Parts: sequence; C-alpha cells; structure tokens
Amino acid sequence: MTAIRFDPANLADVLPPGGLTLVSSCSAESGILADAVMAAGDDLGAMTFSGVFVPGLNRRTWLPNPDCSVLTFFMTPELKAAGEQVEFLPICYQDILHLYRRRQPNAALFMCSPPDENGNCSFGSEVAFIADLWRDIPVRIAHINPLMPHTPGDNGIPFAEITAYFESSQPLLESLGGAPDPVAEAIAAYIVPHICNGATLQTGLGKIPDAVMRGLTGHNDLRVHTGLMGNGLLELAVSGAMAEGPSALVGVAIGNAELYAGIANPAFQFRPVSVTHGLATHAAIDNLVTINSAIEVDLLGQAYAELTPKGLVSGPGGASDFARGARLGDGLRIVALPASAAGGSISRIVAPGGGAGAVSLGRMDIDLVVTEHGVADLRDKTYAMRAKALIAIACPSHRDFLHVAWTNYAKKL
Repeated sequence: MTAIRFDPANLADVLPPGGLTLVSSCSAESGILADAVMAAGDDLGAMTFSGVFVPGLNRRTWLPNPDCSVLTFFMTPELKAAGEQVEFLPICYQDILHLYRRRQPNAALFMCSPPDENGNCSFGSEVAFIADLWRDIPVRIAHINPLMPHTPGDNGIPFAEITAYFESSQPLLESLGGAPDPVAEAIAAYIVPHICNGATLQTGLGKIPDAVMRGLTGHNDLRVHTGLMGNGLLELAVSGAMAEGPSALVGVAIGNAELYAGIANPAFQFRPVSVTHGLATHAAIDNLVTINSAIEVDLLGQAYAELTPKGLVSGPGGASDFARGARLGDGLRIVALPASAAGGSISRIVAPGGGAGAVSLGRMDIDLVVTEHGVADLRDKTYAMRAKALIAIACPSHRDFLHVAWTNYAKKL
C-alpha cells in the first residue's frame, strides 16, 4: 500500500460515503479534519462519526449534513444541541470496544506523529481505541501532526499502512486544570494513607486526582495503570516516587502543554483499551487502588456520575471496568467527592436512591467513599452501618436530614 497525500479540502475524494467512521477525539481531535468533514457537506451522504468526545474539550459536532449522525459515549453541550442526529450509548469502555468490533468502522480519521526511524506513526496522546482497531479498518486517513509526540508503548501505525494523509501542525487540545483547591487537598489527605508503597494506581482527571498525586510524591515504587492521565501524573513521574523503568501504563493523556511535552518519557507506556481496561489484566495487578469521582453517593453506597443539573454529560466510562477488575484482584476501590455543592446548600451525599440519573457504580463496586470530612469504609457493613458511615462524612449541615431520610427508608427493610 502506498499512502496518498491529499488536500483536506478534497476529503470526499478519499473518504467513502456511508458506514461508521472512527475519529480521533480527546486531546488528539483534528480541527482540520473536522473542518474538512463539515466543508464536504452533502458529498459525504449518510455517515456516522464516532469517538470519545469529552465535554469542555471536544467542541466539534462532526455533522456535515442532515443525513449524518454521531455515535457518542459522552455528551458534550455541542452534541446535545444537535438533537436527534446524535446517538448516545451509556456503556463502559470494554463494551465500547466490543461495539466497535461488531459494527466495524469502514474508515478512520485520526491524528498521528510523523513516522519514526522504523516508519511507524505514533498515535501519541490518544492510543485508546484506534490502536486496537486500525488493522480491521480498510480506509485510514491521517492528519500527520509534527506537534504530536511519539509516545512509547504502542508501535502506532506504519506509514505504509495509511490510505491517505496530509501534514499540518496543530497544538493538542488542552485542559488546563485549576489551582490547588482546599477541599481537594483535604480529600487527598484522607486518601493518601490508604495507598502503600508499591501500589498501582488508577485515576483520572481533576483537582482531586492531581491533589492525590501531589500527596504521593514521598512514596516509593508506585505504578500507574489507567485509561486517562492528567497533569498530576507527570508531576508524580518526575518526583522519584514511581518504580524504575516503564511504570505508568496509560491510554490517553489530557492536560496542558507541559504534560504533552513530557509524555514521550519512557516511564509512560501508552497502550490500547484492550490492555488499559482489560479485566484479566486488572486482576493480575497487586495492590491496585482505583480512585474515581462521582457527582453523588447515596446512603446505600451507590455512586452517580453521569447526570448534572445541566443535563447528561457521560456514560459510566471506564470506572466500572476498573471496579470489576480490582475486585477480581482483591484491590481497593475508592470513590472521592466533595461533600457538598453550591456553597454548601446541596449535599452530595444523598438519600437512598436519591441520586440523579442512573447508578454508575453499584454498592458492590465501592470500598471507600472519601469526602473532605473523612472516609466511609463500606466493606463488610450492613445497610445501617453503611448509612451511618456515609452520614458521618457528609456536610455537617445536611446530616440531620440524611439521618431522617435513612430512618424513614429503613422502615421498608
């Protein structure tokens, strides 16, 4: 196969109409390819575009004409506004991979690095699904980006296996994060004592994960196995707290320019979803500690992480994959969240069944719930004991209401 250089203005000449097209998303979404899709308009006919579109980061709709649709597993405001042209599936990462294998995309639009000395183009900051799937996708259209780092781990795609390409520089999409937050720091201070030297961590983006990483810089021989890394992991990697050699296995990086400048570090190994979210892989990890966030946790110990007051933002993502895997391997599963919202007027510890939306992590998927007020250890607890532990870490001004809510619910048991 000989890769064809093409002008993005002529995308319809190389992208066959119809079927499912997988697109780079997260930090590797190509604005040039997105613009080319929109400009192609009716020439593309009825197509479905799909990727992992992150709210606040990925703002393109990938809807060039009324006959096109988008298949998504997270819900951005831009896709929500597109209405019936968007199909949202609330499924976990392993199920997303199985879906892609069943429906088999017939094209991929992706960003990658220029070829290395071996002729391989790295998928860089977003290895994730494309690394698992590209071999079975017949049409492979690449935005070769000189600013995309060549990340270690996955070999990427040989330049000779690319169908068509163009080369253009585009900064990776950034999520800047924020300044250290006192509440996040307090939550992290309760989590860190539960992480021993030599543990393997899974976590994601946000102030709490970053605060946990800062709190672990005095540890030794730590490892990371996660689907998503943010700015805090780079800080941990350069602190000397991690094990020597390749000690952080990740699938996607989302963060600031400093993070992207550092992800070629050989301490990181970028691997596909079949590895990052594989249950058998998780089960074989000693001392796996998963740290995930939630919008609410109810007094039964169920976590809700998908529906906000502004509407749906997510499916279950990868948290449920890691919860199942850690359980198989006798790991520790932590859910961390602030105790309240809206200046303390809203409790994020809620009555049984009182969370918004679907349950994201069930009561069997969580060991510890952590807020800035302490740790609720739910292991080996009766329903009443769980409720008592969770009320104790709720915002103090809401504890009386939660006690009454539990008393009324317990009458049904």
